[in-house]
Formats: sequence, structure tokens, C-alpha cells
Amino acid sequence: MKKINRLFVLLTVLAAWTGCNDEAFLTEKPETFYTVDNAFSTSEQVDQIVVACYSQIRTMFCMAEENNTAFVFRGGSGTDMYDVSIVRRGNRFNDYGILNPSAAEFYNNYSHWYQLISKANLALYAAELPQITWASTADKTYATAQARFFRAFCYRNLGELYGGVPVVTEIATSPRYDFERTTRVETYQFAIDELEAILNDLPETTATPGRLVRGAAQHNLALLYIDRGVALEEEGKASEAQTAFDKSISYASQLIDGGLYSLMTERFGSRKDENPEFYYAATVAEQTPDRLYSAVGYPLEGNVYWDLFQEGNQNYQEDNREAIWVAQIDYAAYRTEDKQSFLPYTREFGMAMRDVISEHIQGMLEDQGGRGILCVIPTFYTRDIIYEGKWGDDLRNSESVHRRIILGNVATSPYFGKPIPWSVLYRDGENQEAVNTAETYGYPISCKIATDKYTGLADGEIRSNLFRDEYLIRLPETILLRAEAKWRRGDNAGAAADVNLLRARSKCGYMVQASDVNLDLILDERARELVYEETRWNTLLRMGGTVAVDRIKKYAYWDDPRATLTKNFNLWPIPQAVIDTNKDIPMQQNPGW
Repeated sequence: MKKINRLFVLLTVLAAWTGCNDEAFLTEKPETFYTVDNAFSTSEQVDQIVVACYSQIRTMFCMAEENNTAFVFRGGSGTDMYDVSIVRRGNRFNDYGILNPSAAEFYNNYSHWYQLISKANLALYAAELPQITWASTADKTYATAQARFFRAFCYRNLGELYGGVPVVTEIATSPRYDFERTTRVETYQFAIDELEAILNDLPETTATPGRLVRGAAQHNLALLYIDRGVALEEEGKASEAQTAFDKSISYASQLIDGGLYSLMTERFGSRKDENPEFYYAATVAEQTPDRLYSAVGYPLEGNVYWDLFQEGNQNYQEDNREAIWVAQIDYAAYRTEDKQSFLPYTREFGMAMRDVISEHIQGMLEDQGGRGILCVIPTFYTRDIIYEGKWGDDLRNSESVHRRIILGNVATSPYFGKPIPWSVLYRDGENQEAVNTAETYGYPISCKIATDKYTGLADGEIRSNLFRDEYLIRLPETILLRAEAKWRRGDNAGAAADVNLLRARSKCGYMVQASDVNLDLILDERARELVYEETRWNTLLRMGGTVAVDRIKKYAYWDDPRATLTKNFNLWPIPQAVIDTNKDIPMQQNPGW
């Protein structure tokens, strides 16, 4: 009976199907069919696209993806400042015998920017839909200003890394294979035009930490006008370049001298009355009062620079007057729903000396900077050279900020409770592989990537992540941009005065003179101030000429670039996949690639 019933149903369906010749019957009429035009009904939905832009920025700049693309773009691997450990040689990014336009890092980074551009364009399109009702004109103005900022920010970064790229200002409704590259100058100019158009639409301050303010646009304009000036110089347009540098100085000065922002010069914030403290201990059970660094004669003293990187101190709303734009990290959100709300800096930047000289130091506690796994390591330029001689007297080189004293924590070691000499840490006199291993496993520990008080230990966190907010723009970088623009204008005395603003805050023993100022000095000061903060590839490539090549060859830890870097370049290549798929209009590759 069941078989008969099934057959009857099947025949009935077939008869209905074959007997119908009414086209209207065959036309699909879905009850719900979302398009870009009808998917949005409220201004809150438009704001959610803007929030998605913030989220993608945080992913890229806080290394939440924890892959080699992040280690290269944000971590700076392969530059003068950072390299890879011996155990990560498969992820090296300065062996030009294997590095080519098909490298995933180039494609993934390029794609990230265009994904963000797509979100920004979608927000701008949705904001103008007739069914969207805004609470006020000001709300709409701010929403569109944020979206245009993100679009400009993308093109600034694309211009610095890849040069002239296709400028896309509309959402795509069908596949395209005919994108045309602009010039590098044109790419920068588009970003400049966007930011200048929205400058007065961004508020000076907001009650909500992390949201964009006018200062973020002014800072980026100061940088973009330097970028444009350098590119114009390379086109032989020296007069236009000098005008661009003047504009950079003007925008930077609005921030530096405007009264809203200032360098923090006195201790402040959540730990202003504390000093960092460590135990020399391989296990938690050994963290007893008698094993404190201070208990055996090695106390550390906190300072204002250390305060800048303690939890709860990063936002303008928390009285940090040098914070201009800050990515938001929230531990409670991380625990409940936002699994990218963390900084994996201890893990990705952290050392692992425990695996090299275990007879003297063991464990993965605070005394060793937590649970590092050596994805990006500082070169000797970053850890030592920039602090040699007269440059060493500097709060940024103090033990609380750049900790070099590491006490042995193995009871049988002759260095138990005493500083382990770096000659021992680096296994001086042993074979080259042992030395390379030690030198790439151990280095001074920065307060920017580790802490003496890890959040979440009671919840099972394992000293891998930090849960503080992260600077995207800090006033010292604006000051360094103005110094650079002044130097490019031939004003060495003015450039030295700006650099000395930072050196005075850091209580440096040596103040620079006009005769000291050159591009190397500016890059060195950026390294001292912005280590683990700036995107170093952007910095080197935007300088033009052979600056990137020369410094990578000079300061790389491994000899790969010295052996294989036979071309001059100041741009990353356009990803080969982008060139191959743009079949309707040929897209030229960057020189040298």
C-alpha cells in the first residue's frame, strides 16, 4: 500500500509539472529577496557597517588573525627592526630568492584593504537610501564621515605599500575585470581629498572611546602630504613637493599646538603609584615574597612611559592626552562573544629563552615575559644598536620599559636570583647554530608586549595575551611626522626641536642638534618611540629611493637579504593574482618585481 501511495503522489506531481505551460506559474516569487537597496531599513544598520570597519581595522592592526600576513604587515617582519627566530625560518620574509608577487602575504594584505573599502562604500551607499531615517543630520554626517575616513585610510596604506592602485568608490553589482591603476601621487591625492572634505564633519572629541575624531584625520593628512611630497620628488616636481611638506607641517601643528593634545609628562592612570614587580620563579608555587626581584636587590621603577602601556590608560577619555585613535579591547567581551578582543603580543612577539638555557631559567611566567612563541623577533638594531653610547640614557631604555635584567630561576644554577649575563644567554663561544638559536630565542622584554600583571589568569588565561586597548595613533608619531617634514624642507633646527620634545619627555641624557638630523636619525627615533606600534613596512617604503633596501640589508638578523636582495624597490609588488584576473585591462607590475 505504501508503494502505491508513493507512486500516486509522484505521478500527480509529474502530471502537474508537464501539463503546465503558464510562464507566470514558473516565475519565482520569493517572499523575501534581499538586495542592497532593500536590506537596510534603519540608520542603526548603517552604523553597524561602520562598526564592521572598526572591527576590521582592529583585526589587522592588533594581529587577531595571527598569521604571517599579520606578522609582516603589523609585526614588521622582514624590515630593519624585526626578523624571525631560527625555529620560524619557514616564515621568513626577507629571502628574496623565494619572495615574489605570488606570495600570500602580498595578496592577503591587498585584499584586506579592498574588503575594508567595500565596507566603507556600502555604508556610504546605504546612508543615502530613501527609506533610512536619521535621528539628526549630525548623525548622518558623522556616519558618512567615518566611512570616508576608512576609505581614505585604505588608500593611504595601499599607496605606501603598493603605489598607484585602482580607486573604487562605488559598490560592485557584477564581476569586473577592467580596473585601472592610478599613479602613486593620484592615490595619495584621492585620500587627501577625502579627508579634507570630512575634516569638519568629525568631532574634536567623543564620549565613546575608539570612535574617530578630527585629530585622526589631521594626523593622516600630515602623513599623506609627506607621502605625496616624496612621490612628487621622484617625479621631478621639487617645487610641488615642498608645498606638500608645508601642508604636512601645517596639519601636524594643528594637533601638536592646538591645545587639545599633549605629551604625558607625569605619571598617570591605573598604576601611577606602582612599580613593575617580578618573581624569579619557574612555577606559580615558587612566586613567594623572597623571590621578588626587589627582594634580592633588583627593584624596577615605573615611569610615565611605562604608564602609557598599562591597562586602562590608553584612551583620551581616561585622561591620556596623547591618545588620538585607539582600538578597543574588552576582556569581558572576549570572555562572552568577541573572540578577537585581545592582543596576542606576548605570544607572537615574546621570547622563549626557557628552551635554550634551561639549566638557568625555566617556565613561562612573567619573569620571562610570559608565553612567547617567537613569531616576530627584534633585530639587534631594535634591541641594542639604537641605544648604544649616548643614546642609552632614555626612559624608553629603562628596565621597566625595556627589561634587560633577567634573573636565573633554577635553584641549581650559579645565577639563581642573579642576573644571567647576556654572554651566557647568547651562548657566546659555542657553535654558530647554538648562538643563532640563543640570539633569536632571547632578547630584552618590552612592556608593550608583556606585563607583570596578566589579566584572566583565574579564568584559565595562560600569559599569552594582553587585554589593554591599543594605540592606532599617538601624538608622538605626529611630532615625528612634523620633524620629518621640517627636515625635508631643510629646517634641521626645527626638526631637532621636535625630536627633542620626545627626548625631553623620555628624560634623555642627550638632546639632538641640528647637525645630527638626517633620515637615519628620524628612523632611529621612530624605532625608539614606536617599537611594536608602527607598521614599519609602510614607514620604510614611503621614504622612496633605496631606503628600505639599504636598511634591510644593513640591519636584518639573518643574511638572507644580504645574499639575495639584488634589486632596488620602494613598493611591494601588485599581487600576481590581481594582475592575472584583471583580464580586460593590462595591469603593470611594480618595478623590480
